[in-house]
Amino acid sequence: MGRAFPTLTAEDAAELIPHGALVGVSGFTPAGSPKVVPAALARRAKALHAKGEEFQIRLLSGASTGPLCDDALAEAEAIAWRAPYMTSGPLRKLANTGRVDFIDMHLSHVAQVTAGGFLGKMDVAIVEAVDVTPQGRVYLTTGIGNAPTFLQQAERVIIELNAFHSPRISELADIYTLPRPPHRDPIPIYDPLDRIGHRYADVDPRKVIGVVASDEPDGGRSFAAPDAVSRSIGERVCAFLLNEMAAGRIPPEFLPLQSGVGNVCNAVMASFSSNPDFPRFKLYTEVLQDTVIDLIGAGSVLGASTCSLSLTDEKLRFVYDNFDDFADRIVLRPQEISNNPEVSRRLGVIATNTAIEVDVYGHVNSSHFFGTQMMNGLGGSGDFERNAYLSLFMCPSFAKGGKVSTIVPMCSHVDHSEHSVQVIVTEQGLADLRGLAPMARARAIIDNCAHPAYRDYLHHYLEAAPMGHLRHDMRRCFELCNNYLETGAMLPDLDLKQFEA
Repeated sequence: MGRAFPTLTAEDAAELIPHGALVGVSGFTPAGSPKVVPAALARRAKALHAKGEEFQIRLLSGASTGPLCDDALAEAEAIAWRAPYMTSGPLRKLANTGRVDFIDMHLSHVAQVTAGGFLGKMDVAIVEAVDVTPQGRVYLTTGIGNAPTFLQQAERVIIELNAFHSPRISELADIYTLPRPPHRDPIPIYDPLDRIGHRYADVDPRKVIGVVASDEPDGGRSFAAPDAVSRSIGERVCAFLLNEMAAGRIPPEFLPLQSGVGNVCNAVMASFSSNPDFPRFKLYTEVLQDTVIDLIGAGSVLGASTCSLSLTDEKLRFVYDNFDDFADRIVLRPQEISNNPEVSRRLGVIATNTAIEVDVYGHVNSSHFFGTQMMNGLGGSGDFERNAYLSLFMCPSFAKGGKVSTIVPMCSHVDHSEHSVQVIVTEQGLADLRGLAPMARARAIIDNCAHPAYRDYLHHYLEAAPMGHLRHDMRRCFELCNNYLETGAMLPDLDLKQFEA
């Protein structure tokens, strides 16, 4: 493996990355992201900083990465610029204090803007693989992300050969890249499990400056078991989709599902499998979590197209140990394909994603707390919700023990506009917004989705606001937000006992 290329230590490889370089890394979530070279780069940055020397890079990825990449580099203050998404606590702190320029992007856009040169030349790509041939075939691991594009665009390439992963992981890969516009044909995916590309990505062998050995696991995060709130949301989504089938708006063979990340989305998936009336289905999505592997094994999910196996190490080992059961039922794609609007629209994907807050007209904030503090980023939610056959956003109706309402008069930040948000779901109920004018939307969201403790306030706000197509009182639209920032509660006199389980 990799015998045609120089063998480097992680420290050797880190020395080859200059200050100010634009570095592209493989993977999507911790799955498939490089580990030992970024960690060595962080150590190098700390050593240089201790001597009073500058060292920072610009870092571009598929989505978030693992602790040995984002966390390590952020803690070393080795990142000046970062895109397009993150889940790292240390990096979030730097972004929210102005010490890192963080660029929040639709994930389907990254490959195109990289290939188009909008971000400047890519100096180095660091890509995790299970093999690379002398001819330049790179067999990637558990997260494809933007690695195929980065391998094409980078001036120099470092390959991390990771022995933790099964060599068979490349059997799941379907690598298909798009030429630059206007020389593009339709993407020939007509079923989530269609395969249209290769099991490897290509690189010019002359660009590979070295191969580094690794045996680090992905270290994927586990999620808590669904709580009562998440289960209630899942049951409401399940009942709604079954009703759509009964009404003939979803065909009897059902439609592919896209599922976001986290406890709520896991609970929704679990609710589908536990309901005997719910049909078996396929996923066309960007991330697979542990729950989906269990559902594929149980037969509830027929198969899944994804960009990333974002699994715990134990669940990934289960997949490797039972690989024949999954080889034909999971497809791993580059994110410009997994998140491509053309494919989502053609397949009629049902998109289910989570929100931080929703306003009374259906605008959704999925990235910022109180309008200023970045959580993780937009991710791929916009890629799917804008182009879905059905677009659902889900969240608990309250947070902070009831001190925060997730249903507010006006979102403090908007990622998804009312024009493409069709359904809102909380543990309180579901608001189907299709075909409703603004005031009807507002009343449906307040009556069905807001916690009862906040409904009177929201109705009074709405009725007292000046007349307009959207009724808003610009003096009061952020009153709840300001109350929380000043007093620690959106409605300071609220009895919080009513929020207890």
